Amino acid sequence: MKLTVSVIGTGNVAWHLSSALENAGHEILEIYGRNIHKANQLASRLYATEAQDHLDFTESHAKLFVIAVSDQAVPSIAEAVLLPEGSILVHTSGTLALDILSYSSADFTGILYPLQGFTKSRELSFEDVPFLLESGDKETLKTLKKLCKSLKSPAYEIRSKERKSIHVAAVFAANFTNHMVYLAESIMKRQDLDFEILRPLIIEQMNKTLQLGAADAQTGPAIRDDINTLENHYDFLTYNEQLAEIYRSISQSIIDRKEI
Repeated sequence: MKLTVSVIGTGNVAWHLSSALENAGHEILEIYGRNIHKANQLASRLYATEAQDHLDFTESHAKLFVIAVSDQAVPSIAEAVLLPEGSILVHTSGTLALDILSYSSADFTGILYPLQGFTKSRELSFEDVPFLLESGDKETLKTLKKLCKSLKSPAYEIRSKERKSIHVAAVFAANFTNHMVYLAESIMKRQDLDFEILRPLIIEQMNKTLQLGAADAQTGPAIRDDINTLENHYDFLTYNEQLAEIYRSISQSIIDRKEI
């Protein structure tokens, strides 16, 4: 199945998704960006793709229109975009409901949410990108499933409420985990220590967590009720009240979980 697609957005998701779709055999007809320079930059990476800085797609031959922008921008774009008859409009948000697209001119709407963190400078295989799908139309849902199959991506039919729960869980699992590593790096830098010392520990912890499950993989002073070490660490971190509070709060959360 070959689809004609237009992508609305020039950020990380749009950057990766447009290339992946083209590599899977689909045709990317247009890239929209408020900043025409960014739209041109993305379009130039694709084959025969036009860049535009307006939302009038009435003359487009695309069948699928993908809104890949920040959550804040989706409602205004959905309301303003002009689409050809019979088109499908989807957004890629993890938190916004399907009905946010109800004010659009699209005949069919859906959600095509890639559950992965994207960075323009880092390549990734879409075989490692599960998609959460939703639509009130069976044929649209079938089209989105075929699209995911062409990308060799896992696809799950998930309702908006469930998708929001998954998105919140993903923030804890990925975004917060990354921030913890950032804080660890800042502690090492403050003492002029090489962060690479921690690399094997981080890798082993993540592998163990995925293999054993987070509950069984938990180690450290909080799970051991090592109050002396906890207090010693807290005193060490008093140079930064916010960091000390994060340490205290997370340690308490680990202790509380153990007692449940």
